[in-house]
Amino acid sequence: MLLLFETPGGFAIFKVLDEGKLSNVEDLGNVFSSAESARKMVKLKAFDKFDNTSEALEAVAKLVEGTPSKGLRKFLKANCKDETLAVADSKLGNIIKEKLTIDCVHNNAVMELLRGVRSQLSELISGLGEQDLAPMSLGLSHSLARYKLKFSSDKVDTMIIQAIGLLDDLDKELNTYAMRVREWYGWHFPELAKIISDNILYAKSVKLMGNRINAAKLDFSEILADEVEAELKEASVISMGTEVSDLDLIHIRELCDQVLSLAEYRAQLYDYLKSRMNTIAPNLTALVGELVGARLISHSGSLLNLSKQPGSTVQILGAEKALFRALKTKHNTPKYGLIFHASVVGQAGGKNKPRIARSLAAKAALSIRFDALGDAGDNSMGVENRLKLEARLRSLEGKDLGRLAGSAKGKPKIEVYNKDKKMGSGGLIAPAKTYNTAADSLLVSAENGVKEKKDKKKKKKAEAEEEEEAKSEESSKKKKKKAKTEVEPEVEEPAKKEKKKKKKRKHEEEETEEPAKKKEKKEKKKKKSEA
Repeated sequence: MLLLFETPGGFAIFKVLDEGKLSNVEDLGNVFSSAESARKMVKLKAFDKFDNTSEALEAVAKLVEGTPSKGLRKFLKANCKDETLAVADSKLGNIIKEKLTIDCVHNNAVMELLRGVRSQLSELISGLGEQDLAPMSLGLSHSLARYKLKFSSDKVDTMIIQAIGLLDDLDKELNTYAMRVREWYGWHFPELAKIISDNILYAKSVKLMGNRINAAKLDFSEILADEVEAELKEASVISMGTEVSDLDLIHIRELCDQVLSLAEYRAQLYDYLKSRMNTIAPNLTALVGELVGARLISHSGSLLNLSKQPGSTVQILGAEKALFRALKTKHNTPKYGLIFHASVVGQAGGKNKPRIARSLAAKAALSIRFDALGDAGDNSMGVENRLKLEARLRSLEGKDLGRLAGSAKGKPKIEVYNKDKKMGSGGLIAPAKTYNTAADSLLVSAENGVKEKKDKKKKKKAEAEEEEEAKSEESSKKKKKKAKTEVEPEVEEPAKKEKKKKKKRKHEEEETEEPAKKKEKKEKKKKKSEA
């Protein structure tokens, strides 16, 4: 009977010298208590050493899957003829038996035998000490972990970080160069800036046209629409720009070439970034898009670092300054960072943006972990989560939340409405009004709205006409009053004169009467005194 044993340095086959002791499984531990007794039990027959780490990784990865590698198959064919082989994995034993026609055994006695060999491995295999086994097993375990996590050359996120940084730099340079072209050529043809708003089309038109005098003779149909082309040719005839020399136009055209070359390279770089994002983080790309996903990875440093962040951190990633400023000043913290530029958040309304951003960040955190640590390379999870988010957005925008107020555990009971029910003071006394289904018609409501608008306009016109009539009446009344005031003074003057004359007569009569009264009073006083 032979025993197959796997080590970090290679495969070993041991010959079992005393098969009778396998019947007593409990006593096998005592057999391997010392190196001498272990040598009496098993003996090394053959050893197949790994040439390099890649070969060892391939062999171990095959063993984990339960299949023998090419080197192991050759090794077993050469050393296991007409022998029974004891193996540690029953699945591996079945495959060896099918492909190599070698009888395999797997039971408790074999497992105990393997455990004893492992304890005395450095004594049973000469030249393989414990100081060599430790670093070999550590390196092989690291390699196997990387293989399981799929950290291949295709999943190097450094390229994404560099590509998104270069893309942002190109956008800045393109904007600067395009504005310089507009400002420079604007001295010669200032009307062109208002006619063509796109920077790339502007540069192509300037490069083709050169001097504005040539615009009438050229065909811009490949670059511009027919309406824009006609407007450009009309403006070139009546332009108020200054004349420029041929040397100036040469430099302007070279600058246009730079703008067009940068725009072309930017398109190529965007395609490259899109393909890399679909390879490295397909679920994140399906959820938030290529640019937002790449900026999230670049901001955190790597995809693995990003996968360690919770959803709350992913939500405000990129808004650190605003967060710490809000914490310092005790104001409201920001609700979103880089994730604000995702299309799902942009579709939401003002009140629903924080809710959708929070949901999107939670789903993005799951997608990032699946991309970084998962085995599948498709974007099914991201697409599914995006559909859920879009459904939630539709429910929020349509006010159909699907959940009643209160906690999830204690939902209020919904009773069936009965119009004839009468309970206490709150009962229904009068029969309930029936629902008017005609009011649900959108066309009728729209027509009613149009009629109401027309009625309002008519009322406004009628009120304006009434105001004008009132104003005209007031003006006519004022004119009449003025005419009366002009006539009345002439009538009032003689009446006033007569009143004044009467007052004077009364005053004269009183003056004449006063001395007579005084004399009578004096005479009365004298008579009283004499009496």
